[in-house]
Amino acid sequence: MTDNNEKDEERRGSMRFQDPETTTPREPTLAEKRARMKAIEENQRRAEEERRRREEAEAKARTRRKVLAGGGVTLGLVGLVAAWYVVAMPEEVTAVCTTPDGTIVDDDYCDDRYVSSHGGYHSGGWVFIPSPGGGYQQYRYNYGGTGTVGQKVSGGTYTRPANASISTKSGTTIQRGGFGISGGSFGKGGGS
Repeated sequence: MTDNNEKDEERRGSMRFQDPETTTPREPTLAEKRARMKAIEENQRRAEEERRRREEAEAKARTRRKVLAGGGVTLGLVGLVAAWYVVAMPEEVTAVCTTPDGTIVDDDYCDDRYVSSHGGYHSGGWVFIPSPGGGYQQYRYNYGGTGTVGQKVSGGTYTRPANASISTKSGTTIQRGGFGISGGSFGKGGGS
């Protein structure tokens, strides 16, 4: 019996060496196969969940960037519109009616109603009114010039300012302010 006991002793405390080149691996048990499959499925589930979380975070970040960019665009547009209003605010310009040599005459000679009631017309910024002796008298507006009736106009220009509220000293509005919006036929066609 000692023979068997010695073999048992030898088996219990010793370790056998397996050569990887000559040893064939054993087939995994059913439980090991199931555990591996479960681990693979769990890893795939985690990877899919991580991918979904990343996509959601990227979508949120894109939306946030769009909102911030949209806010910046809105803020930029508000600033642009505000600057446009400041620049586009019409200046107030007074117009005086003058003869071809620059002498200031009564505002009526350039007024649309007066011109049409006396058989006159507008052409190329000039007003033509028939004169009693035959022919036509010519008149045109000077914008921004100063002086009184009978004097030569001082300063100003004969080119109508596009972005201005233009009125005469007598209070007639020739052009309402802002980007050449005008009133009356003379305001639309003449003055430049």
